[in-house]
Amino acid sequence: MSTALTFGHILWALCGYPPTEDPPGSRGDLAVSVRDVVVDSRLAQAGSVFIALRGEVTDGHLYVRDSFDRGAIGAIVERVPEGLSAIDLSSGDRELPSEISLPVCLVVRDALAALQRVAAWWRARFAVRVVGITGSVGKTTTKEFVASVLGQRYRVLKSLGNYNNEIGLPLALLQLEDHHEHVVLEMGTYGLGEITLLTEIARPHIGIVTNVGPVHLERMGTVERIAQAKSELPQALPPNGVAVLNGDDRWVRAMAEKTQARAFLYGLTPDCDLWADEVVSRGLEGVRFQFHYQDETVHVHIPLLGQHSVHTALRAAAVGLIEGLSWDEILHGLRTGEQLRLVVVPGANGSTLLDDTYNSSPDSAIAALNLLDEFSGRKVAVMGDMLELGGYAVEGHRRVGRRAMDVASILITIGELGALIGREAIDYGMPPERVIQTTDNDAAIVCLQDLLQEGDIVLVKGSRGLAMEQIVESLARPPANGSAEEESGGR
Repeated sequence: MSTALTFGHILWALCGYPPTEDPPGSRGDLAVSVRDVVVDSRLAQAGSVFIALRGEVTDGHLYVRDSFDRGAIGAIVERVPEGLSAIDLSSGDRELPSEISLPVCLVVRDALAALQRVAAWWRARFAVRVVGITGSVGKTTTKEFVASVLGQRYRVLKSLGNYNNEIGLPLALLQLEDHHEHVVLEMGTYGLGEITLLTEIARPHIGIVTNVGPVHLERMGTVERIAQAKSELPQALPPNGVAVLNGDDRWVRAMAEKTQARAFLYGLTPDCDLWADEVVSRGLEGVRFQFHYQDETVHVHIPLLGQHSVHTALRAAAVGLIEGLSWDEILHGLRTGEQLRLVVVPGANGSTLLDDTYNSSPDSAIAALNLLDEFSGRKVAVMGDMLELGGYAVEGHRRVGRRAMDVASILITIGELGALIGREAIDYGMPPERVIQTTDNDAAIVCLQDLLQEGDIVLVKGSRGLAMEQIVESLARPPANGSAEEESGGR
């Protein structure tokens, strides 16, 4: 079978032909290679296929012509923009025109479902091992380190950025080529059934669940429902698959009873299949600990920051062991992986900035404060609102405030919810003069410019919606170029 995606493959998939068959190559432009599949017309180039999705803000059908002007060879649409040629596939008819001239619109009933169908069809053509990763926090960093470990022996495709939803995951799978041996994918969710859909598209062999915590409670309602949604990944694994589960998280550990796959527990206790102890944080030099697996003990020093990062290493090492890698390969992969979320930046007046501005939840904020606690010097915590916590918003911010009281020399809060962190810290004994409550990033920057001094360690942490990377950019010396990984966006 041909293993380079062509326009004919997309047509073949949408017409319902099995993935074991190749489309005939003699009909006009069916054999033209597809360079990439995009959902943002501004990213279209020669050889692209554009998916016209309807969103809350705009409608991709308004940009089909723009994608063609940029070189796209086709578009999957639900309606045809005036003046563009089209092939109607909405009736399910397998008959195709004898000649096809590009660019052309492929008309379907549901463009998003069509994207997912093509991705599932394309994935089914490859004998690759797929690793799916879900959890409340830590998915992207885990993905990077799992890919780094597997990459020591295998050729790996990993999803870009945080392509972890019903749009991003199919786009990632459509990058599959014949040389790939493993695929590592994030699987995110805002509701029940979404991860099930992603597993039906990707068909993972290994499923990792990082943790379950109060993230997106505004949409999910309760932690119990979050656990139910995350458990869809281990439930979808085949009998010969492996569920890699956090044995230190009671919600995740319980998922071992919900999967037909083999459960592989990782954690910090000896009842796990792979466990770690003797954990010592070395600040900016990383963390030291010991792995224990069966009758082996392996000493580890990796450049990850914070004791909480040991769980990231455990997850990546577990996949390496399952896939037959040696300890030398696993350790090299861990040492060369990239810690994406928290970035160390030289700051003003000889300070050091810990940029953790990508997003925030109570669990990740407390983990960041735990990291701050491991440093010497004056500790400044800049904490912003944590969004989408629903009914847990008040208690979630109070939890962070209690930990901030223990850790921070100076606490600066941003926003109305962030103010709850400051008030709780004061209620639990932090001197009020060490708590500064501000309304926005600009006010926080002014405060920091006045108080920072040599040797200060400054943690900047808040939800994505607050754009707190502005604080890091203003205080960095030399100016930072934006260290936080941006959300993917488009029309």
